[in-house]
Amino acid sequence: MSNNIIGGDKMSNFGCIRERIEHNERLILCDKACFSDSSLGRQKAEAPCDIRTCFQRDRDRIIHSKAFRRLKHKTQVFLSPELDHYRTRLTHTLEVAQIARTISRALALNEDLTEAIALAHDLGHTPFGHAGERALDDCSEIGFRHYEQSVRVIDILEKGGKGLNLTNEVRNGVLRHTCGEEADTLEGRIVRLSDRIAYINHDISDAIRAGILCENDIPKEITDVLGHTKSARINTMVNSCISNGTDSIGMEAEVNENADKLLKFLYERVYLNPVAKGEEIKVDDMIKRMFSYYTTNSDKLPSEYDYIREKDGVERATLDYIAGMTDRYAVLLFSEMYIPKSWQK
Repeated sequence: MSNNIIGGDKMSNFGCIRERIEHNERLILCDKACFSDSSLGRQKAEAPCDIRTCFQRDRDRIIHSKAFRRLKHKTQVFLSPELDHYRTRLTHTLEVAQIARTISRALALNEDLTEAIALAHDLGHTPFGHAGERALDDCSEIGFRHYEQSVRVIDILEKGGKGLNLTNEVRNGVLRHTCGEEADTLEGRIVRLSDRIAYINHDISDAIRAGILCENDIPKEITDVLGHTKSARINTMVNSCISNGTDSIGMEAEVNENADKLLKFLYERVYLNPVAKGEEIKVDDMIKRMFSYYTTNSDKLPSEYDYIREKDGVERATLDYIAGMTDRYAVLLFSEMYIPKSWQK
């Protein structure tokens, strides 16, 4: 196979580097992969890049976006973690991308598409994790779901209303990465599975770091199948996905059953733990009061949201503004709204 892969000395056979990469995809990837030269395209047509495939271009746009940079100061599970080693939404995203790329590469699927979906899947997440998401959903008649907001960031909110204009395959994978219908591509389905593998194992790691769990708390019947360390469990789940093949993206039956048990254990011991989640009632109050403030005082919204307010209304503009905030920026604004400042002469 390697003799057929076109390298630098055969570049003259192709008009540009992108065409060489697209040709190599046809030689290397399996027939169920989503090939770059067969993409359904973008919402707004663009001339192709001479160097990068459409999915490589998407990946680069995501990494350079403002929404991606803000993920580093957004909660994963533990609210506004100040210590260096707790996960944030950004580190979670990178871990999902790493797991997804490993599986995609092993199954001879399109690694660039997989990576782009993984990097974009949480761009629309709120400050304070799912607590912030629930609060926005509660206080808005429009409703709020972070996976839909991620697509809204991609299509509209980035670049002052122009959006990132990503391919339809990436948009579909982001929209369907959490629940409901599966993604149209196998690469998108791998990201959905990798998201689950990542948060199950890494949330355990953070809970142990926080003193809420210890490794021996995990039922032995689960660890005997999945492994007795974080790395071992990830390795088991990833290898199971690869062994299961491309006919149905997922883990083998025994591994999947125990992954479900581990997730249930996490809900009981971490996600619903009053020690870990005790501050979330404050998040609920903060987000709802900020939402009420901006919907009542829409002139206080930043001018960059004027076009949304005019086109889609004040409530939509307020949702977009609050959802885009980092944890610390939300706390700062809330303090400015509701906490008196010290007198300064």
